[in-house]
Amino acid sequence: MIHFNCDTARIVVRISLTLTLALVAAPLAGQAQGQSGNGWFVPQATGSAQPRGQSTPAQATGPRPGAGPEMQSPQGAESLIPLVEPQGPLPPLQAQLPPMPDIPPIPKGSPTPAAIVGILSVPDVLRVSTAYQAADKELAARRAKLNEDGQKEQNALRDLGQSFANERAKLTPEQIRAREKEYADRVNESRRKFSERARIIQEAGQYVMGQIERVIEVVAQQVAASRGVNLVLNRAQVLGTTNDFDLTPEVAEVVNKALPTVVIPPDGVSPTKVSAPIAGPRASATPEPKPPAKN
Repeated sequence: MIHFNCDTARIVVRISLTLTLALVAAPLAGQAQGQSGNGWFVPQATGSAQPRGQSTPAQATGPRPGAGPEMQSPQGAESLIPLVEPQGPLPPLQAQLPPMPDIPPIPKGSPTPAAIVGILSVPDVLRVSTAYQAADKELAARRAKLNEDGQKEQNALRDLGQSFANERAKLTPEQIRAREKEYADRVNESRRKFSERARIIQEAGQYVMGQIERVIEVVAQQVAASRGVNLVLNRAQVLGTTNDFDLTPEVAEVVNKALPTVVIPPDGVSPTKVSAPIAGPRASATPEPKPPAKN
């Protein structure tokens, strides 16, 4: 729900965007398909999307990083997948809260103004956003490449483990331990590498949505003000209304004019390593320059 306070000549819009890690797990356009009660467009899992939105080559079921060589025998290579397991939600906290503070009496204030309602569907704005769709296409290509590389690495680990299993009977105990350690190091490095790549794609999606979010906020504010609206509701939470209340088409039109494209960091570069573009969101993103080498 978006609230507008018209106590002065200024309308303040606060759009609450709840973004999850699913910017990696599903295409950006997929986020416009589902909503939950705690945000705009919390996406639903689609296709091979993993929990918490990490698009991974496969589910990590093998030994954890840091386990000893004896616990990571390559004989089980077919189950070793080089990605970090996603974390599930925390269970409800069972704890006694501190004492309730005293709530002072609140004096009577001025009544709120009569509600002038508008309806906005952010997913529909995103569906027609050229910036959103272009980012969707680019990040989908990066996720596909990540999945492809992950499958190749998984096959390589399986072959390496099978080769070791065939040669095991001919090796001394010292050679076996060395080969097991070598294999475990390869698995752990693969996990680290693919987790890092998935995280960077995820951050790129968040970076894109940050650019779109701020524009939608301002545009929704201006459209509402132009129509005298002081309360904007999420259309997904409204059972029914007429088109007279719908601000979505006008907001979408202005958003496309104001933000036809967004900056997407170069592939493999985290947004945290990209200098803020001076000319606005349509400027080219460039990595931060490296400091000169010391002589």
